[in-house]
Amino acid sequence: MKAAVIVFPGSNCDRDIAVALEACMGHAPAMVWHRDSELPDVDLIALPGGFSYGDYLRSGAMAVHSPAMREVVARAERGVAVLGICNGFQVLTESGLLPGALMRNRDLRFVCRDVWVRVETTDSVFTTGLQKGECMRFPVAHNDGSYFVDDTTLATLQDADRIAFRYVTPDGQVTDDANPNGSRAGIAGVLGPSRNVLGMMPHPERLVDEAQGGTDGRRFFEGLLNALETAR
Repeated sequence: MKAAVIVFPGSNCDRDIAVALEACMGHAPAMVWHRDSELPDVDLIALPGGFSYGDYLRSGAMAVHSPAMREVVARAERGVAVLGICNGFQVLTESGLLPGALMRNRDLRFVCRDVWVRVETTDSVFTTGLQKGECMRFPVAHNDGSYFVDDTTLATLQDADRIAFRYVTPDGQVTDDANPNGSRAGIAGVLGPSRNVLGMMPHPERLVDEAQGGTDGRRFFEGLLNALETAR
């Protein structure tokens, strides 16, 4: 099992996800600088959270033009698993690998707190190790996390079972109060059409050890890595 983490100028969660992956894989992932046009042969590519290029122009809008991202898109189109967290989710929408856009939070303020999400599908390598309908706790930390799609696209995502996670109350209810940013239909994570690309705003890499206050993130990564190992 091999993984790579793409590092952009402004990334601030690249080490977090590298530590999380190493804890679950038993060895460190490759760290790939955004200017590198070649990636190693890997089973998983992770785009970390942060503020790539300082979020100038629009979150993720500049990062998508990095040489590394051209190769990420090519690998994704060949079926390699790609995970984008927070800013990584924004980069994935800008690249066209995922539909929609991440807009300014509903309250126009940066939000940083734990949230609950409900697993909406287990039909992907990212969620096959989880239980449909179970609730998990992850931190969020973002300013532009309100996921928006038009009515037609939303219907497509729902009909194709491509909504991976929704924001919910601890007992699994979709409510406005449980939604930290105003994302449409409470969407916290969404899959690409081939189901090998996942973008999510919450940070599972920040809850992989009891010292961090929980291990829901470790369960997420272990399920993902086990699925990729089985598929090799």
